[in-house]
Amino acid sequence: MTVANTGGWNNLPSGNFIPEIYSKNVQKFLRKVAVVSDITNTDYFGEIANFGDTVRIIKEPTISVTAYTRGLSLNTEQLADDQLTLTVDQANYFQFAVDDIEAKVAHINWTDMAIGSAAYSLRNTFDSAVLSYMRGQAPSGNIVGSDSATSTGDITSTSAAMDLGYGAGEVSPLRMMARARRQLNDQDAPEDNRWFVAPPDFWEIMEDENSKLLDRDFSSDSDSKLRNGRVTEGLIRGFRCYMSRNLPAASSATNSILFGHMSSTATASQIAKTEVLRSEDFFGDKTRGLHLFGRKTLRTETLGTGYYVID
Repeated sequence: MTVANTGGWNNLPSGNFIPEIYSKNVQKFLRKVAVVSDITNTDYFGEIANFGDTVRIIKEPTISVTAYTRGLSLNTEQLADDQLTLTVDQANYFQFAVDDIEAKVAHINWTDMAIGSAAYSLRNTFDSAVLSYMRGQAPSGNIVGSDSATSTGDITSTSAAMDLGYGAGEVSPLRMMARARRQLNDQDAPEDNRWFVAPPDFWEIMEDENSKLLDRDFSSDSDSKLRNGRVTEGLIRGFRCYMSRNLPAASSATNSILFGHMSSTATASQIAKTEVLRSEDFFGDKTRGLHLFGRKTLRTETLGTGYYVID
């Protein structure tokens, strides 16, 4: 850095006495919110250690009920011990290096900062992967509209995307949520722990309808802080509501939603290893970590998706 001299002033003419000053405050990149840990059954976190591990989940047996008359000989039903298997078949890693000289002279702790960035990246990748998997598991009967560039105002249509908005022939966001609620009701999904995930443009249109729906001043607890992408403390159409930019992109429609019940999908996730080791190629340390996870849809009937077009 140089400072201009007044004419004729030649004291310390090279300006080397002025050091360059670097801020210790680092500009961090913006981070997307993650929602998977809030909308899936995470009871099996911590039960895995290695890639290929399996978690076996016993299904509740179905018991038949038979009409009874006096003196009827009773039939004893045999209990089934069916099970579902959650396999840890997904893995992601990170690795970075810091040279000894870089660590010595740097004005910030590069290792600590990079570990924080790696933790976010692993979480974000996990979130995107599970949401994409869940949308692919939704049965055809639980899809609102279709992944199509053709739009419709008919909420019962299965061949076109919902034309989202408030004009003539359009479907309001609340109407789309009501349809999702109806589909879960038809499957006898429990009323509690239902969730609804949509991209930012869906919630933008929802706010146009009635801002009180998404304003914490009018929700059940105005002092609560919203986390994990929650857009309001209260329920809308019986759903806990989330905003996410990690939903998989639609092929033809503008965007998609995802809805369901907490019991629909189980996830298991574990940071299996973190290591710091000396480099064989240069003087410095390498830091690396391995993240393992698995996901399994347990009840497809309590999982649904939908598509919309904004024009």
